[in-house]
Amino acid sequence: MNSNQTVGQIVAEDFRKAAVFKHYGIDFCCGGGRTLVESCQSKGIDATEVAAALEELEQSAFASETEYNEWSLSFLIDYIVNKYHHYIQRSANPITEFAVKVARVHGQRHPEVIEVLQVWNELREELLQHLQKEEQVLFPYIKTLESAGHWQKPAFGTIENPLAVMETEHENAGALMARIAELTDQYQAPEGACTTYRVLFSMLKEFEEKLHEHVHLENNILFVKGMELEREMVGA
Repeated sequence: MNSNQTVGQIVAEDFRKAAVFKHYGIDFCCGGGRTLVESCQSKGIDATEVAAALEELEQSAFASETEYNEWSLSFLIDYIVNKYHHYIQRSANPITEFAVKVARVHGQRHPEVIEVLQVWNELREELLQHLQKEEQVLFPYIKTLESAGHWQKPAFGTIENPLAVMETEHENAGALMARIAELTDQYQAPEGACTTYRVLFSMLKEFEEKLHEHVHLENNILFVKGMELEREMVGA
C-alpha cells in the first residue's frame, strides 16, 4: 500500500477496506481526499495499527468485492441510481414517519430526538434535490461523453463545475448524518425504548452505511474517472 494514497483511493481499490476505516471512525467518503496518516492524525489514531489491519485484510482469503473500477461509467451510473438513489427515495418517507412519531411521543423525555427529526428533514430535502441534479444534469453528460467518444462543450462549461457542487453537497450531507449519529449515541436506543424507537435508529444506521458507500462510489471513482475522460476528450 502506497503511503501517499488517499483513503478514498485505498477503498476504491478494495471496497472491503471500508469496514476497517468504519471500525476506526475514519471517513472514507467525504474525507476520502486525505492520506491514511492524515486521517489517523485527525482522529488521534495510530496509523501503524490501521495499516496493519488493512494489510491483514489484504492478505485474507476473503473473495474480493466487485471491481467497480473495471466497469464502464455508464454501467456504474446505472448501478448507483438503481442501488443507492432508489434506496434513498424509498427510505425517505418511512424514516420521516418513524422520526415524527418518536419525536412526538418521546421528545419531552428525550429532547435529542426532536433535533434528530429536524436534522433528518434537512438532510432528506437536500438529498432528494441532489439526486435530481445528478440524474438530470451530471449523469447524462458523463454517459454522453462516454458513448459519443468526443467532447462537446456543455452549458455548464466543464465537468469540474457540477462536480464541485456535488462534492460540496456530499460534504454537507456527511456532516448532517454525523450530527444524527452524535445525537443518537451512534444509534444506540436508550434503555427501555419502544420498538418504533429502535426501528428508527436501525433505519438511520443503515441509511448512514448506504450513504457512505454511495458517496464513495461517486467521489472516489465516478467523479474522478468522469473528469479524466473529459480531459482526454478535450485534449483529443
